[in-house]
Amino acid sequence: MNAGEIARATRRGAGLFANPSREVVSVAGSDRVRWLNGMITNDVAALAPGPTRSGCYAVLLTAQGRIVSDLQVLLRPDAFWLDLETASAGVVTERLGKYVIADDVSLERRADAFDRLALEGPAALAIVEVALRRPLALAPDSCAEVAIAGCGVTVAAYGWSGEAALQIFAERGSGADVATALRGAGEAHGLVDANADALEILRIEAGIPRVGAELDETVLPAEARLERAVATTKGCYTGQEVVERLRSQGQVSHLLVGLASDGDEPLVAGAAVECHGKRVGEVTSACVSPQAGSIALGFVRRAHAQTGTAVAIGERSATVAALPFVGGSKVERRR
Repeated sequence: MNAGEIARATRRGAGLFANPSREVVSVAGSDRVRWLNGMITNDVAALAPGPTRSGCYAVLLTAQGRIVSDLQVLLRPDAFWLDLETASAGVVTERLGKYVIADDVSLERRADAFDRLALEGPAALAIVEVALRRPLALAPDSCAEVAIAGCGVTVAAYGWSGEAALQIFAERGSGADVATALRGAGEAHGLVDANADALEILRIEAGIPRVGAELDETVLPAEARLERAVATTKGCYTGQEVVERLRSQGQVSHLLVGLASDGDEPLVAGAAVECHGKRVGEVTSACVSPQAGSIALGFVRRAHAQTGTAVAIGERSATVAALPFVGGSKVERRR
């Protein structure tokens, strides 16, 4: 199957993905809760062991409130795991390290600690439960320790398709056995082996921003519609003043939107979005969706972000579209 066919099959059942582009940064030490809470946007002090509140989605910001990286935070017995794109891991570790002064905090990149797998799609939970031979109650963003094929794994409830999803952190060297067990459990649920190209289609369909495409140090969380990554009731963190000022007093000038185009070819990331001959934004990610056609994500000026606004991208006509294009709940992200 090609990437589009895999994406469609994933939305019908489930896809099994390897995630070599993800990495874990471990934050340990007796001061880790207080310290990390002052570094990132969400409230890690409110996390608790167990299946209901053991993880959250967050963002690391510059002092000017711009995005360094988004993060999935998982509470572990003796550390926090920050799950993020490998391309961001070095920058995040270096930037955080500058703020470890008299704190009992240690940072460690754990690139080689796990074999990474993921299940995306409506049958994801059912497949894992077949492999476990028991129910798995796990709230969004939370994690649990389980055994699959006799191998200890950490399972966490988040993903990038807008569908139900589970991330699987298997001990290094055990990933092949875990994957074999999941394939067997998924035979009756339409499980397909999937790849990064299919996941990119699913991500764009779901309207989920990604570091290096929609998220970088030119973008504010509100522009990327990442409200769920920001706790509004906790104490200070890097970039909070800017975030709070925008939330309480102002509006951002640009917003992340969907763009639906005519034609059968994908749009080009970096292409200008124009309205009445004036540049009003830029394409950031694009694909040809098997269900929605030629679609893209991009940022446009707030005045042009209304669903249905007619725009031009190069020689092609396009329309500002509601997110998600397919599946999921809203652009705020998944589940």
